[in-house]
Amino acid sequence: MANQKIIEAKANVVSEIESKIKDSSSVVLFEYRGLTVTETNELRRKLRETDSEYKVYKNTLTKRALDKLNIDLGDNLNGPKAIAFGTDAVAPIKVLSDFAKEHKALELKVGIVDGEVADINMLKELASIPSREGLLTMFASGLLAIPKDFAICLDLHSKNIEG
Repeated sequence: MANQKIIEAKANVVSEIESKIKDSSSVVLFEYRGLTVTETNELRRKLRETDSEYKVYKNTLTKRALDKLNIDLGDNLNGPKAIAFGTDAVAPIKVLSDFAKEHKALELKVGIVDGEVADINMLKELASIPSREGLLTMFASGLLAIPKDFAICLDLHSKNIEG
């Protein structure tokens, strides 16, 4: 009877992983060995601020969930890994990448962004994209530049006519 309970518990965890992957815009697997409890809590807090979370699952259960979703991550499930799930496609990648710069124990391995497997190079590219707020600021300043330049042009033209 205990075996049946263990099997059901594992099946529930596989279903949980599977649904988290489906519901997330980005999923990032990373190595966390060497992080202190304080650093781990700091990372969790930073991820929560971007509406993301991270959990540690057994690799065999993660592999089962990925197999159900027909996603192959190759040998990236060897050794202890944590998984970050994010509703934003870029935010958790940026948080983890920035955190890894300060804490050498954290190492990004592979990700799934919008259903596609992203290798470490793709994760680095995505981490370099400005935040949503940064992009909106750039867009707004671009929109404001046109009327500003036009106003300057009109002002110079009116001074030219007067003089």
